[in-house]
Amino acid sequence: MSRREAVDEIKTLLDSRGVRHVKVGVFDVDGVLNGKYMARDKFLSALEGGFGFCDVVLGWDVDDQLYDNTTVTGWHKGYGDAPVRLLPETWRELPFEDNTLFVLGEFSGEHEAICPRAALRRVLARAEEAGLSALAACEYEFLVVEETAASLAGKHFRAPTPHGSGNFGYSVLRNSVNTGFYHGLLDLSDSMGFPLEGLHEETGPGALEAAIRVDGALAAADKGALFKTFTKVLAQRSGLMASFMAKWESGMPGQGGHVHLSLSGPDGAPLFRDEAAADGISDMMRHAIGGLQRLAPALTAMVAPTVNSYRRLVPGYWAPTAASWGIDNRTVAIRAIMGSAKSQRVEFRIPGADANPYLAVAAVLGAALWGIENRIEPAPAATGNAYLQTFPDSLQLPRTLTEAAGRLRASAEARDLFGDTFVDHFAATREWEERQFLRHVSDWELKRYFEII
Repeated sequence: MSRREAVDEIKTLLDSRGVRHVKVGVFDVDGVLNGKYMARDKFLSALEGGFGFCDVVLGWDVDDQLYDNTTVTGWHKGYGDAPVRLLPETWRELPFEDNTLFVLGEFSGEHEAICPRAALRRVLARAEEAGLSALAACEYEFLVVEETAASLAGKHFRAPTPHGSGNFGYSVLRNSVNTGFYHGLLDLSDSMGFPLEGLHEETGPGALEAAIRVDGALAAADKGALFKTFTKVLAQRSGLMASFMAKWESGMPGQGGHVHLSLSGPDGAPLFRDEAAADGISDMMRHAIGGLQRLAPALTAMVAPTVNSYRRLVPGYWAPTAASWGIDNRTVAIRAIMGSAKSQRVEFRIPGADANPYLAVAAVLGAALWGIENRIEPAPAATGNAYLQTFPDSLQLPRTLTEAAGRLRASAEARDLFGDTFVDHFAATREWEERQFLRHVSDWELKRYFEII
């Protein structure tokens, strides 16, 4: 659907239903949806000419604390309005709000350089220049607990009560008991335009995994971001809470946010399968894997963006610690999934559920394109349990968020793919995030040191 067709469709709906307000929203660097209700006439004007949104949403963290180390926005700029263009083709009906439409926007002007959706668009433009189109899909592991914001705060966010018990991955028993939330999520996903290909129990109490249907890379990122937001909305409206933290409890597996990617040519023909090649992997797919492997350490901050992300990236918990690759191997970082020409793809398993979908897809696509452009050969594929194998220092992932931010800042490839302004801004926000953590005294430290040290 063209932009003009989408605008006409929205106007018809507003007129026929007598809609008085529309909800609009933009995603920030952390993947948090910021928005507001807009009166009908104001919305129609914004559809044509955009509107201003306070740029503080690109200048504060998830706790609304203001960054002190960024340049595009900050006290020195006075937190003025940043221009936002509305994206009429993203319109959806809101299932919980009678007769209300929702439309996504993205930052433009000076702020486009640090807008996460725009970062992905820049990489997609690079693919288009090479005659390539990208299909992608996001899948998320997440936690559902029988808590409210008040009850969790009352117990200091410790020992939440999961919605289910026991380590019953793929359990039909559990998903046949807790059907209210599950069917609600399936229905929500269909009605809001991010349908799920699968929803099942993961290992661990209250743990679920959802696979969102494949789409063009930009639409796939939109769907991933909206899925995370409105899963939380549904849960809270159901007296529950959903969490996409990378690691919520030290003894349980972490929560991944894997990205699947494949590429096609100008005629739409898939390019990752070659029946005549070894293992059926085309040169393009092999070079894409090489790019992902080579750039993964430098781009880790974009797919593991919180202090908590690095609690997940530890040995033995179904998450990689090095940029390994293998064929249909879930112990590696880059899994080559074999199949027909249409279904063959790579799965990038480093991202946690906490990653911003736009930046996760941008990082995966950008690294793959760089590998293709430079004909990067991957190291030999890992077989067996990659968690028990040793990989070169060049393939080791950063161990902390500050290290990851430094690797991103120093990467010439990242700057070429995403732009200097984006890299400097995003690295600064991640350095800020770890500084906030270092100011905090944890219960682990109190228990370990208070009496005995």
